[in-house]
Amino acid sequence: MSHPDREMVAAIVEAVIDQMKLQPAPTARGGQKRPGVLAGAGPLFDDVDAAVAATAAAQKVWAGTARATKEKVIASLRQAMHAHTEEFARMALEETGMGRYEDKLTKHRNAADTTPGIEDLETRSWAGDKGLVYEDYAPYGVIAAITPSTHPIPVLFNSMVIMIAPGNGVLFNVHPSAKNVSAHALAIFERVIREQGGPPNLITIIREPTLESAQRAFSHKTVKLIAATGGPGLVKAAFGAGKKVIAAGPGNPPVLVDETADLRRAARHIIDGASFDNNILCIAEKEAFVVASVYDEFMKAMEAEGAVRLTKEQVERLAAQAFQKDERGRVITSRAFIGKNASILARAAGVRVPDSTRLLFGEASFDCLFVQEEQMMPYLPVVRVRDAREGIELAVRAEHAYGHTAMIHSNNLDTITAFNKALDTDIVVVNGPSMAGLGGYAGEGTFSHTVSSPTGEGISTRRSR
Repeated sequence: MSHPDREMVAAIVEAVIDQMKLQPAPTARGGQKRPGVLAGAGPLFDDVDAAVAATAAAQKVWAGTARATKEKVIASLRQAMHAHTEEFARMALEETGMGRYEDKLTKHRNAADTTPGIEDLETRSWAGDKGLVYEDYAPYGVIAAITPSTHPIPVLFNSMVIMIAPGNGVLFNVHPSAKNVSAHALAIFERVIREQGGPPNLITIIREPTLESAQRAFSHKTVKLIAATGGPGLVKAAFGAGKKVIAAGPGNPPVLVDETADLRRAARHIIDGASFDNNILCIAEKEAFVVASVYDEFMKAMEAEGAVRLTKEQVERLAAQAFQKDERGRVITSRAFIGKNASILARAAGVRVPDSTRLLFGEASFDCLFVQEEQMMPYLPVVRVRDAREGIELAVRAEHAYGHTAMIHSNNLDTITAFNKALDTDIVVVNGPSMAGLGGYAGEGTFSHTVSSPTGEGISTRRSR
């Protein structure tokens, strides 16, 4: 047996013994389980401590595993993602109730094909009069990762690959609204890792995820890095742990259309971006600002490209149902409309449209809630502005300094430059749909499901982990 094989066996045995110590007596009276029991076979755990211990043991082995084995593992994970794409998409839609099945297929396949792996972890070296310098990447160790309900498996897969590629192990505490599909998918991925020569429990998951289990994972002394993609409460809890955090913050991406834009092309791209998976992507076009001289022509172009225009009264009727206020007076977007098909929104507005309709749109004032809130539904408010300068000013205000994403359709280089400088977002897409900003199938950039505006990494990749 080779030395690496002996290390692998020793680490696996140690992890198994640790887990066995957490098992209850076989026939304890009263049928009570002790705290810390492993939830069952595979990578699903009831207890954070047990999950972290198992992941840490696996990570030590994985860090020393041959690069060829890691490449084989990641290639096989991509194949598994493709093989189960239809199953994952269907389960995610059934469990979360958000998005469109056909778009989810695209999201899963995109994650499988374009998530970066080991290939970009290049070393550097240089020599000078005083000697030789060599730079290489080293893993953090165990990462606590949070995934959202909006894209449960694409985010899980994307995070998993870019985390294990540099040699890390990962404990997932997923969104409770997507816990079943997430646990199912992770069990499949973990089995693939083992079958291709990786250690068991390199990736683990908490069976019943809660904010408390997330906080326990965040504060665990063995966890060296937190990667959080979720709501503001979760991200706040991650920052409270006092560790390095890679967090995806909120976004309210504006799009500006000026008088030099190709209006039909702009309308087509905006519809593609704002309607994809019913607008639950954080990078999607959430509100549009259109220069007055081409406003009416643009609205006609939107209709010509298949979007359905609502009247002022219909928009008001929809807004009254889509937004409520909590006891503190904060605006809350109704989950009854988040990620739902445009036909459901239209029905709430008092109009019937085919279920195949991708996007609704309508004229809006700047202070409209659809403009100010990250609403995540296939409705686009369109604000009339005097000129590009006012459009840029209002786009900056609507983006709320999140620093996330913005789009512009223009053929004026000065306007494009001014927009880019003023918005100062991690992603700026020029004359294209929002999805182009994350590369993959739609563009040339690096693909990632984590845009880390709050912590400065921007589009987070394997180099960030």
